[in-house]
Amino acid sequence: MTKRQERKFYLKHFRSICHAIATYEDLNILTDHLSEGTARRFKAKGCSIMLLDERDKHLYPVSSYGISEEYLNKGPLIMDDKECSVYTGKPIFIENMLSDTRVQYPQAAEKEGIVSMLSIPIKCRDTIIGVIRIYHEKPLSIHGEDIETLCVMAEHLGLVIENNGLKNFLEGVLASLENLPPRMRKDL
Repeated sequence: MTKRQERKFYLKHFRSICHAIATYEDLNILTDHLSEGTARRFKAKGCSIMLLDERDKHLYPVSSYGISEEYLNKGPLIMDDKECSVYTGKPIFIENMLSDTRVQYPQAAEKEGIVSMLSIPIKCRDTIIGVIRIYHEKPLSIHGEDIETLCVMAEHLGLVIENNGLKNFLEGVLASLENLPPRMRKDL
C-alpha cells in the first residue's frame, strides 16, 4: 500500500512566501526565513540555500536551518556532475544519499543523518545561480505541485538575489564616484 502524497503548499502559503520575497529589505533575513520555513513546512531535517560561484563552479551556503556547520563546511561542492540541478535547471531528487553516485560526500550525509534530498535550482531568468536543498532523515515523498511551487519560489528568489547584487554594485560605483575630485565629477 503506497502512502498518498500530501500537499504542503497551498495558495495562502504561496501568497505569504511571495509577499516575503517581494518586501524583505535584508536578503540574509529573507534567506534565513525561507530555509527555516521550507524545512518546517516539509517536516524535513533541514534546508539550505546555496549560491553558485561562477568562477570556480562551487556552491557556497548562504543560509541553512537544521543542518550543522560541520556538514555545510564538509568540503567544496564542485559542480562537475552534469546530472546536478545546477546544470540541468530541473529539480533533482536523491532517494538514498549513501548509494547515489551523484553525492560527493555520502559519509558526511550519513553522519548528519540525511537519507534523501531534493535540490531545486535557483534561477534568474535563464541563468542558474544556486540551489535550495531540502534534507530528510527518511525517504522523501513530495507532491508534484509542491515541487512546482518550490521552483516558482526559487525563481522569485533568484530575481531578488540578482537585484541585490546589482544594487550592491551600483552603490560601489557611486561610492567610487564620490571619491573623485570635484573637477572630475563636474560633467557626470
